[in-house]
Amino acid sequence: MIVGAGFAGYECARTLSRQAKGAAEIVLINPNDYFLYVPLLPEVAAGILEPRRISVSLTGTLPGVRLVLGEVHDVDFDARRVDYTDPEDRDGSLTYDRLVLTVGSVNKLLPVPGVAEHAHGFRGMPEALYLRDHITRQMELAGAAEDPAERAARTTFVVVGAGYTGTEVTAQGARFTDSLVRQNTALRDGPRPRWLLLDIADRLLPELDERLSRTADRVLRARGVEIRTRTSVKEATMDGVLLDDGEFVSSRSLIWCVGVRPDPLVSSLGLPTDKGRLCVDKFLGVPGRPEVFACGDAAAVPDLTRPGETTPMTAQHAQRQGKVAARNVAASCGQGTPRAYEHHDLGFMVDLGGIQAAANPLHIPLSGPLAGAVTRGYHLMAMPGNRIRVAADWFLDAVLPRQAVQLGLVRSWSVPLDTETPEVARVAGGRPERA
Repeated sequence: MIVGAGFAGYECARTLSRQAKGAAEIVLINPNDYFLYVPLLPEVAAGILEPRRISVSLTGTLPGVRLVLGEVHDVDFDARRVDYTDPEDRDGSLTYDRLVLTVGSVNKLLPVPGVAEHAHGFRGMPEALYLRDHITRQMELAGAAEDPAERAARTTFVVVGAGYTGTEVTAQGARFTDSLVRQNTALRDGPRPRWLLLDIADRLLPELDERLSRTADRVLRARGVEIRTRTSVKEATMDGVLLDDGEFVSSRSLIWCVGVRPDPLVSSLGLPTDKGRLCVDKFLGVPGRPEVFACGDAAAVPDLTRPGETTPMTAQHAQRQGKVAARNVAASCGQGTPRAYEHHDLGFMVDLGGIQAAANPLHIPLSGPLAGAVTRGYHLMAMPGNRIRVAADWFLDAVLPRQAVQLGLVRSWSVPLDTETPEVARVAGGRPERA
C-alpha cells in the first residue's frame, strides 16, 4: 500500500507494478486521480498550460495498480490498517502487508499577523487556478477603476519567498500581466504592473548555485521586478502588506512561497521525526517497523553524499527515492536485495518564462535560450505522460496571445493558506471572497 501520489508515491507505484507483474496487489491511496507535475504549475497560473496538461492520470498510466480515492487520517501500525476518508466524506479502512508513506508536504506557515487570512500558497492545482483567475480579475478591475490609488493597488503583486517556486511564479506572473495589459485598452497607457519578490536571504534562489541566482536576478530585473532581499513581511492586511523596513505596499495580491513543511499526518503517527519529517534509515525503512517505508518530502532520508545531513525536499530526490523504496519493498518480500539510497544531484533548472531560463545540467551553467530549450526538454522527458499536449500548448503560447478570461471556478475561501490538503479545494463552508 502506498499513501500519496506525488513524485515519490507515483514512482514507487510504477516501479512496483513493473516488478510485480501481477504477482502482488498494489494499492495507491490519494485524494485525486492524477499525478501533478508540480514544476510546471507556474505555467498553469500564468495561462500558458491548461490544467489537465500537467495532471497525469493514475489509472491510465499505472497498470496493475488499484487506486483508492481518499485522504488518510490515521494509521494503526499494530493492526496494519490505514483509515481514510473518501471525496464523499465516507470513512474507510484498508489493511496492508507493506506500507510506503509518501504523503508529501504542505505550505509552510510563519507567525506573521494577517498572512493566514490574506495570503495564498502555491502547492496544488486549486491554488494555481485561483491565482490565474485572481490575477486576471485584478487587472480587469484595475482597468475599470477611476481611482489611481486603487488601480495601482490592484496591479501590484507581492511574492514572498525567492526560492525555486517564488522565482518561477514571479517570472511567469510578470509576463502574464504584461500580456493582459496589451489586451486591455484602459491599461495600455498606464504604468507597468508592479511585481515585488521578497526574501530574508541575501540573494534569489539561495539554496541553488550562485550563478543560477545571478541569471534569475538579471532576467527578473529586466522585466521590472523589484527584488527585495533581506526583507520580509511584518503584517498583511486586506489593503496591502507592511514590510519589516516600515514600508507599506498597497496590494490585493499576496502570494506565499516561503517553503514547505511535511504533511501534518506525519506528526500524528507517533513515530520518531527529525524536524517534522519521519526518521528512516538509508534503505528508507522506518526503524522498529520493518514493514513500513517512507520517502519524499515526508521523510528525513540520510544523505549519504553529505554525511550527517538529510536529503533536501525536492522532486529530484523524491522521484529517485520512490524507485529505491519500490525495490526495497520487493526485497522485503523476497525478491531482490535491499539498496541504500544515494544520489548526487544532476543540476537544477529554473524556468524564467518565454525563452529564458537558468540551468546547470550536470553542473554546466547555462542561461538564455539554450537554458530555456534544455529546461523544457528536461520537463518533457521527466513527465510520465501528456508530453505532446504540453508541447502543443507551448507552441500555441508562442504564436497566439494569452486568453484573458477568468472563470471564477475557485474562490479565495476554497484555497486557504493554512490547509492540510492543498491539492483539494474546499467546496463547502468557508467565508465569502472579497473583490
